[in-house]
Amino acid sequence: MAEITAALVKDLRDRTGAGMMDCKKALVEAGGDFEKAVDWLRTKGLAAAAKKASRTAAEGLVGVVVDGTRGAVVEVNSETDFVAKNAQFQGFVADVAKVALGTGVDVDALLAAAYPAGGGSVQEVLTNNIATIGEQQAVRRAAIVEATGAVASYVHNAAAPDRGKIGVLVGIDSTAADLSSEQRAALAALGKQIAMHIAAANPLALSAEDIDPALLERERAIAAEKAAASGKPADIVERMVDGAVKKFAAEQALMSQVFVIDGKSKVADVVAAQAKALGIDIKVSKFVRFQLGEGIEKATSDFAAEVAAAAGVA
Repeated sequence: MAEITAALVKDLRDRTGAGMMDCKKALVEAGGDFEKAVDWLRTKGLAAAAKKASRTAAEGLVGVVVDGTRGAVVEVNSETDFVAKNAQFQGFVADVAKVALGTGVDVDALLAAAYPAGGGSVQEVLTNNIATIGEQQAVRRAAIVEATGAVASYVHNAAAPDRGKIGVLVGIDSTAADLSSEQRAALAALGKQIAMHIAAANPLALSAEDIDPALLERERAIAAEKAAASGKPADIVERMVDGAVKKFAAEQALMSQVFVIDGKSKVADVVAAQAKALGIDIKVSKFVRFQLGEGIEKATSDFAAEVAAAAGVA
């Protein structure tokens, strides 16, 4: 069994929102397996939802840039939020996003590319920044979105224009042969609103059909255990499980989510209404959402000692 540390208990509490002692028990029941502990809490109704592991100790900025029907988003990490407020660091993030438009998603190629303001390659400028600012920094990832109609962006918790904690790009395609400037402007405005929605709602995929089958199977297993505990007949249990999985998929897919801008329409209906108003066929073809630090293992904080004292773990 994996060691159940105070830090692991805290991480599970941050991930699920469950109580500290419940998290400790879940880890014990799961033999120290973090993901199994998450599922155990959810089957017991102790975790409100499948929260994404986005609360991390990583700092830095996400930067976005859009050029016509093409956009790039990058994440550049630092050790502290103090550096993220540094003008030199902020300028570097903006320039790296522009370079990514040309190099694409490969980080090695991005680091090897010439820095637009001079000073050598992106890697060489990064190395110089580390030396002058006095803190470790790293270009972590990049993504590109292209579309035939428009590409729009949105940055949440902006520290500077187009740089913040969450960056989103949305691509909207159209089969129209020649879009007018007014139509492109309307598509860009729609894309901006959808990007704001994505920043808030954090969908897993464009549609329910695009959600990772492994994730759906995991949800099915959790729903099955909950439904079985109801004591209802097998056929009813099966319908309960199917309904729970279908509900989960609808809530996690962009096009079937309730649009946060008006709080009542489905995103798909908003897109359809705009297509009708413009007299053209349009669809959301792709989106990318970068949240600063998501997926990075968190550093142990001093709060772990407080958890240890209260929970009685090593």
